[in-house]
Amino acid sequence: MAEVTETKLPGVGIRYEFTTHDGVRLGVLHHHGGRREIVVYDEDDPDRASSVVELDADDGRTLSELLGATQVTEAVRAMQQRIEGLTLEWIELPARSSMVGQTIGTGELRSRTGASVVAVIRGETSVPAPGPEFVFEAGDVAVAVGTPEGLELLRVALRS
Repeated sequence: MAEVTETKLPGVGIRYEFTTHDGVRLGVLHHHGGRREIVVYDEDDPDRASSVVELDADDGRTLSELLGATQVTEAVRAMQQRIEGLTLEWIELPARSSMVGQTIGTGELRSRTGASVVAVIRGETSVPAPGPEFVFEAGDVAVAVGTPEGLELLRVALRS
C-alpha cells in the first residue's frame, strides 16, 4: 500500500496525497462541508494541479464503492476498536444555534455531553484548545473528541 500524507487545512478540510505505482502524484481534498476534490498533480511541478475533479457527497460515495471502500471501511472499524471508542468529529454551528454568542463554559458542553471541544475553526483560522471563555460564532466548526454517544449529544447542543 502506498504511503499517504495527510495535511490539515484550517477552515477548509483535510488533503490526502500519495504517489501511485506508476509515479503519478494524486491528492484528495475533503472539505468540511462534504465536497471532495480529486487532484492529479503535474509531473514537472508537484505543487501544480494538472487536473481537478470536484465530487459532491453522493459522487464521492459512488466512487469510493467502485474503488472498494467496503474493505477500507472494515479496516477503519477494526482500527477504531483499538482506540476504545474514541472518535473525532467536526461540527459546524448554524446561525440558528443557541450556542452562537455563548461561551464554551456557559454551555457546560463537556459536563453535559462528555465530549470535549479541542479546537475551533473560524474561517481561515483555527483556535487550538479553546478555553471556557471562548465565544462561538455562526459558522464556527468545532473539532471535538469523545465517544459516539457524547459526540451525538454535543452535535445536538451545538446545532440546536
